[in-house]
Amino acid sequence: MASRADEAAYDVVVVGGGGAGLAAAIEAREAGCEVVLLEKNAKLGGSTAWSIGSITATQTPHQIRRGIIDCPEDHWADMAGFAPELAPRDNDALRRILCDEVPAALRWLMQSGVRFMGPMPEPPHRQPRMHNVLPNSRSYIYHLERRARRVGVDIRTGTRVTRIIRQGDRVTGVDAEAGGQTQRFAARRAVVLAAGDFTNSPELKARFMGEAAAMVEGVNLTATGDGQRLAEALGAQIVNGDLALGPELRFIAPATETLVRRLPPWRALAAFMQWALDHLPQALLRPFMMKFLTTALAPSQLLFEQGAVLVNQRGERFGAELDGPAWRVPDQPGKVAYIVLDHALAEQFSHWPFFVSTAPGIAYAYIADYRKNRPDVFSEATTLAQLADKLGMPPAALEASVSSAPSHKPRNGPFIALGPVRSVFVHSEGGLAVDANHRVIGADQRPIAGLYAAGATGQGGLLLKGHGHHLAWAFVSGRRAGRFAAAERSAMQ
Repeated sequence: MASRADEAAYDVVVVGGGGAGLAAAIEAREAGCEVVLLEKNAKLGGSTAWSIGSITATQTPHQIRRGIIDCPEDHWADMAGFAPELAPRDNDALRRILCDEVPAALRWLMQSGVRFMGPMPEPPHRQPRMHNVLPNSRSYIYHLERRARRVGVDIRTGTRVTRIIRQGDRVTGVDAEAGGQTQRFAARRAVVLAAGDFTNSPELKARFMGEAAAMVEGVNLTATGDGQRLAEALGAQIVNGDLALGPELRFIAPATETLVRRLPPWRALAAFMQWALDHLPQALLRPFMMKFLTTALAPSQLLFEQGAVLVNQRGERFGAELDGPAWRVPDQPGKVAYIVLDHALAEQFSHWPFFVSTAPGIAYAYIADYRKNRPDVFSEATTLAQLADKLGMPPAALEASVSSAPSHKPRNGPFIALGPVRSVFVHSEGGLAVDANHRVIGADQRPIAGLYAAGATGQGGLLLKGHGHHLAWAFVSGRRAGRFAAAERSAMQ
């Protein structure tokens, strides 16, 4: 059992060290508060560091340079087009805040040292609005951590918050465990919860999405809904907990990180990359970009629509490829599967419009790209029996699976297997109910004094469909929550 250490007191306590938490901590500190940021993992990053890194915004320097006339009002209206059937469940007021404030948030990131390419189109957005970070999503954490430390935020990693302290009707701090000790962090003004979503919490997924969802892992294995659980103990409510992106199939990430993921997020390097993307021919850039595109992305549904076969490690088909296979992969041996194509399909998926995968707004990857850049998930052989040997499958089982799959034409070699693929949740939409000032709403439908939430923890029913909106909300809500927390009257007064 952890022993008790001395209490430490700050004006604002931030729980979570991803993009939203760092934004909240920086804003509260720059407003003159003493701030501590508590992160359970050994290093900062959260789901922000796992993301593709896109932010969707209007009226940015990138749009202006290209002569694109755009506005937050159009952005607000276009967001509803991503999931019109869910419109009654959206939080229109928070969507308005997101669209109005993300232009300033993007400029704030640029002032912190972050660089972007774009903007890229993504229908139903009527204008190109998606901006992708350079050189990778770690740039956010690298530059914001440097800014946070520079202004004096006390950052504590390896520190897991276990309880929110409430005295009377007001939150006054948290208890946290670190190094076998429990320490209390008092909050003279407020606590900000920015601990991410619950894509890797079997208990919360089972409660809101069903038992099948509990079997599917999250991309971020440490996204276990800590902030939601901590606030629920005080009577807070989770909104839209049944909605998530996924499950979807994703290629297993490389055992060693790709060149692009290893690139240091230095400002000069990002600036050079931005210049190169704007000025160099695509023929020169494409081989470099492919190293990023084929890292850990989702195989296109087009593969299965055109006749690709999905098998498990034993070479067995385990259901119809077009009938939600991502729900069944977690029940297979090793929780993985392989996509099998014959020669004709491989030729078909070598050029537009039949792509194997895509990174939003950048480019499409085809069979040749996977052959060159991802040999760890690419196997090829003249016959199915030889392919089975390469994959460690019983040849008879693989041959039977391919012959039993629906096809409008004979299947001829050589044959290709892409995989392993696994099923994942990318992010969940289930965040705490909050008001327009990001205060957490309690059981009596009134704000809990001294408690704020940002990012996925404080999503408040806002629907963030489409690329670039989750990170946009992380930085917009984080900055705002930090400012509002700093403006709280001190409980010591």
